[in-house]
Amino acid sequence: MKRFIERHAWIFDLDNTLYPAECNLFAQVDQRMGEFVSSLLDLPFDQARKVQKDYYYRYGTTLAGLMAEHNLPPERFLDYVHDIDVSMVPPAPELGTLIDQLPGEKYIFTNGSRQHAENVAGQLGILDRFDNVFDIGAAGYVPKPEAEAYDKFLKAHKVTPREAVMFEDMPHNLQAPHDLGMVTVLVHSSHYDHPIQHQIREWTSPPDHVHHMTEDLKGFLDDVHDVLDTPRDRTGAKAG
Repeated sequence: MKRFIERHAWIFDLDNTLYPAECNLFAQVDQRMGEFVSSLLDLPFDQARKVQKDYYYRYGTTLAGLMAEHNLPPERFLDYVHDIDVSMVPPAPELGTLIDQLPGEKYIFTNGSRQHAENVAGQLGILDRFDNVFDIGAAGYVPKPEAEAYDKFLKAHKVTPREAVMFEDMPHNLQAPHDLGMVTVLVHSSHYDHPIQHQIREWTSPPDHVHHMTEDLKGFLDDVHDVLDTPRDRTGAKAG
């Protein structure tokens, strides 16, 4: 845990990372992706779902596949799939406090849209704890896990990789951060939506590019603060 000392940039994925996957919020997005593909390609929904997942696995996101295969304007897709109800996401004030107390700058880095990130983080009550949101548009529609997406993030926010920490729920999205010199944290859950996630069940220990793994982001950040020796009172708020 000492590797968290002297870190000054804290980067968080959004979906199934900042909120529990058990909220099943992303199921709404996933459903709307299938609907969009069905309408766009004039396919029955079950066939559209197969196309959607094929693009997701091969291109990193469904959107990247639609752009590559069908020259789709990205805004049309993002506006549709992120038009969802976020009310099932419970507010997380304690998580917000722990993020706020981390030394340096804090970012959301998502393959979704800025509007989606703001809606979800706003529902969590933690949006104001972040210095900025880096969304798929800011990345030039190059998604994680592509190394180019991380390079664009680092350049945009002048972040030094060896001073940064990356939190993600997808293990392959931590490979590039590891290669760049970031500390990596896999926020693992029982949610499986990608073949790579199913491989986690076979791990006897995490691969080299996953430095830490947790099922409880709030508890993990509390442990990080113990290492950083952050002064806190009994409610978890920073003392003084």
